[in-house]
Amino acid sequence: MSNKADIIVGIQWGDEGKGRIVDLYAENYDVVARFGGGDNAGHQIKAGEVDIALRIVPSGVLNPHTELFIGGGTVVSPAGLLEEIERLAAIGVDVSRIKISDRAHVVLSYHAAADRAGERARGSNAIGTTGRGIGPAYVDKVARSGVTFADFASPVTLEKKIRLKYAERQEAIAGEALASEDELVSSTLDAARRLAPHIVDGVEFLHQKFENDKRVLIEGAQGSLLDVGYGTYPYVTSSHTIAGGACTGLGIGPTAVGRVIGVVKAYCTRVGAGPFPSELHGELGDRLRAAGGEFGTVTGRPRRCGWFDAVAGRYAVRLNGLSAVAVTKLDVLSGFERIGIVTGYRLGGRPAGFGSAGEDGLELEVEEMEGWAEPIGEVRRIADLPAAAQRYVERIAEVLGAPVELVSVGRERTQLAR
Repeated sequence: MSNKADIIVGIQWGDEGKGRIVDLYAENYDVVARFGGGDNAGHQIKAGEVDIALRIVPSGVLNPHTELFIGGGTVVSPAGLLEEIERLAAIGVDVSRIKISDRAHVVLSYHAAADRAGERARGSNAIGTTGRGIGPAYVDKVARSGVTFADFASPVTLEKKIRLKYAERQEAIAGEALASEDELVSSTLDAARRLAPHIVDGVEFLHQKFENDKRVLIEGAQGSLLDVGYGTYPYVTSSHTIAGGACTGLGIGPTAVGRVIGVVKAYCTRVGAGPFPSELHGELGDRLRAAGGEFGTVTGRPRRCGWFDAVAGRYAVRLNGLSAVAVTKLDVLSGFERIGIVTGYRLGGRPAGFGSAGEDGLELEVEEMEGWAEPIGEVRRIADLPAAAQRYVERIAEVLGAPVELVSVGRERTQLAR
């Protein structure tokens, strides 16, 4: 294997703008592969007047030569995937490029119902899931009772599995409206027929690309701090979101990995419950939310907003072994007189690490930097940014311990400075 796969991951709580960064880098790759998560992740790309919101299809859709691969580590709603394929076809995307691994697991309506019922039962301790069934689908996978896209090749096996799981789920989804068992079987069999041209042997597909010297770009979903093993548990997603998850999510070895690029927003946001030490309440938080349009791509929920958290960032840099960083939404900070960076945590008067993020009594060390008034949407070189903006970018690289190779200065896909 002469080519190695490069990985792009988010290193905060998601919503870092990974989609437009993947879109940019995808120009130089033959395959963009998604390794985990489901349609609870939203990647948005703005190209001129076209605004594309992707939920499961990899973010290389606007590069016509790039194949789009949904890996075996994902959990996918057939109805959601078909809807997304139809939307992309309607704007002229060649959807025959979309392939899904036979090892990916299927999200069905009873998973979504169980997800909503579980959140309702938690009451004030709700995690803040999207209610799209991702967690329950991963539960079935680990319990060795899930439905995979390989099952779509056998209608008899598929129907048997759905009927068995439907009966098992009845108690868990009490109080949730759900289509009948027969309706679910019928709609899933229809989806299996329609998706058949897109389903491939995932391991064979990807390794043939390597053997044919094709370049592969791996796309993460959500953010590193939502990783099920290393995030702010239990307020996390249900899959591994860090770079190491790419190997198990795609069926490749660690020696197949080349560079790892981390995407970081110039400030921090988080959707749902869970620790968020740098969160700003009141006017500053509201101002960040309004300036950045911080509302969820999938749910529309307002995001919690705060200053850049270098403690959390350094933790994510270590988890992912980053080669470089791309900073997004720097333009949102234009007009702020002073900008904060959380450089340290203290607990009980002593320095603390990210593992203490959810502890009561946590104190923050905040470094204030000079802001800038100038709009930066037309800047295309980091060296041409206003002096204060340059210093801020340099400080981010310094506190993360990783070089910044790209800065986004607006929503449109060409608004990038290097």
